[in-house]
Amino acid sequence: MDGNGRWARRRGLPRSAGHRVGAANLKTITEFASDMGIRYITAYAFSTENWKRPKEEVDALMQLLLEYLKDKKLLEGNQVRVKFIGDRSVLTDEIKAEMANAEAESADRTRTTLFLAINYGGQQEVTNAVKNIANKVKSGEISPDEITEDLIGENLYTDIPDVDLIIRPSGELRLSNFLLWQSAYSEFWFSDINWPDFTKEDFTRAISDYQARNRRFGGV
Repeated sequence: MDGNGRWARRRGLPRSAGHRVGAANLKTITEFASDMGIRYITAYAFSTENWKRPKEEVDALMQLLLEYLKDKKLLEGNQVRVKFIGDRSVLTDEIKAEMANAEAESADRTRTTLFLAINYGGQQEVTNAVKNIANKVKSGEISPDEITEDLIGENLYTDIPDVDLIIRPSGELRLSNFLLWQSAYSEFWFSDINWPDFTKEDFTRAISDYQARNRRFGGV
């Protein structure tokens, strides 16, 4: 969800204001996507690299996350299930508790699953999977010959199909350590629009462009 800070700066506002508007827009776009019948959405909310940002901004992001999680009607009307991917160990006990509550309270919703990537990094995810598999080999649970792509996938954070479409707003043209394994054959859609200004019409245009593409997966 790129461009929150730039959106705020152009309006003479603190970066935290952009993040707040961006969070509200995530709710809008997720509800709209759910109405379209999209089953899985993953939003990159806070990366492992985002800790490098100024402490004031990081603190504001964590406070915003808490407020987001404490919204008991979060996406309730659209039957959206909320799940999280990433390393929770460095988060505060309060945030971890609210994350667990959000997952538990939405567990029975079946229309769409929203994965929020918090303290997430694709390289971190693959490294964690390799460690898990290495421990299984060490314990004799499996042999090296039994390591397959499916086994690696089972040891990742996510339990979703491979990603079909990655949308990057605000002019960014890179993957940024996002779902590296799952995006091996993802389609990309780029836009100069900052995330707070990203509308339902923009999302529809991205989906329409995706539907017009010929996905060959290495074939002809």
